[in-house]
Amino acid sequence: MSGIGDALWNTEVGPSDYSAAGDRYRQAVLDQYKLCVEMADRVSARRNLTNTFFLSLNSAVVAVVAAVSSGALAEASVPLLVAGLVILLVQCAAWYVMVRSYRQLNRAKYAVIGAFEERLPAYAYSRAEWGALGEGRDWRRYLPLTYVEQWVPVVFAVAYLMGFCAVVSR
Repeated sequence: MSGIGDALWNTEVGPSDYSAAGDRYRQAVLDQYKLCVEMADRVSARRNLTNTFFLSLNSAVVAVVAAVSSGALAEASVPLLVAGLVILLVQCAAWYVMVRSYRQLNRAKYAVIGAFEERLPAYAYSRAEWGALGEGRDWRRYLPLTYVEQWVPVVFAVAYLMGFCAVVSR
C-alpha cells in the first residue's frame, strides 16, 4: 500500500486552484461528484437486494423440492417437471442478466467518478483505492464481488438441470 499517496493526489489541482473566483464552479463539481458516488453506492445496494431476493427464492425452491422429493417428484409427469425446470432456468437467467447489468452500470458510474476526480485534489476511488486493490487483476489480492456473484445463478441452473436429469432418469 506504499504507493497510495502517489496515486491519491492529483498534482494538476493544487491550493492555487481554490481561489475565490471559481468557488461556485468547484462547489458544483464537488456536489455532482458526491451525487455520483452516492448513486454508485445505491446501485450496489440495489444489486445486493436483487441477490438477496433471488438467493431466497432459490433457497425456497430447494427446500420445497427437498420436502416433497420422497416420491412426489418421481410420480410427477415429465411435462410438469419440464415446465418447472424452464421457469427455474429463466429465473436464473434473469438473475444472471441483472447482476451483469448492475456490474456494467457501476463500471460506468465509476468511470464518471474518475473523470470528476480529475477536477478534484484527490483520486480517492479511481486511482488510489482501485490501485491499492490491484484493479481486481489478482484474485489473491482482491476478487471483485461481481465476478463471484455472477456465478451463483449459473451454479443453481446447473444444479436444477442435474436434479431434473436425476429425477427423469429414474
